[in-house]
Amino acid sequence: MTLRQVLARLRSLGRRENVAGMARYGIRPKRAFGLTTPQLRALAREIGRDHPLAGRLWATGIHEARLLAAMVEDSAEVSETQAEGWVRQLDSWALCDCCCLEVFRRLTFAHRKAIEWSGRREELVKRCGFALMAVLAVHDKAARDGAFQRFLPLIRREAVDQRNLVKKAVNWALRQIGKRNHALNRASIRTAEQIRRLESRGARWIAADALRELRSPSVTARLAKTSSRPVR
Repeated sequence: MTLRQVLARLRSLGRRENVAGMARYGIRPKRAFGLTTPQLRALAREIGRDHPLAGRLWATGIHEARLLAAMVEDSAEVSETQAEGWVRQLDSWALCDCCCLEVFRRLTFAHRKAIEWSGRREELVKRCGFALMAVLAVHDKAARDGAFQRFLPLIRREAVDQRNLVKKAVNWALRQIGKRNHALNRASIRTAEQIRRLESRGARWIAADALRELRSPSVTARLAKTSSRPVR
């Protein structure tokens, strides 16, 4: 499918009322057609993996075209230069999270980028660092605990950032790491307790929300069930 054909499909499927709805959730790109995520995923399945097309879609600057670019991108073809270029051009939390879920988590240098981006000043770049930590905690089944333990001091360090998109991503990363297994649950709870003592209203919210989930009966039961499974 050519770029022109894809853009024609996006225009035909778009709804202006959906663009207004996006704004209510803090998504205000300069150009958007108003497609839903299921519509984009269906189109992505039809297209399949296409690295050249992903680059052309991203270059349009259109919100849905960039979301679709992430969905059809072949992560094996993504260089560090491209990843840096994309992360610097993020213009919404939705695009940030989509790139983490669809592309960045699959990169061989994903863990390193999570660390690097978490220390950057730009709000969406920093959010991307912590969103990537959260996504890796869920999807990188082969990673050892040490990879996630290295994230915890960064979570504690940035918990004082009062910006909403950063604060929520820091909280997300802490909760997802703490739900991975018993050892990381204990380590995450210790980190949350440390964050709770910081002189920051945002940090206290991060800690209270994370502790509520990490100590919840549902998480405790799930971790107990996971630890009791036989090793194969």
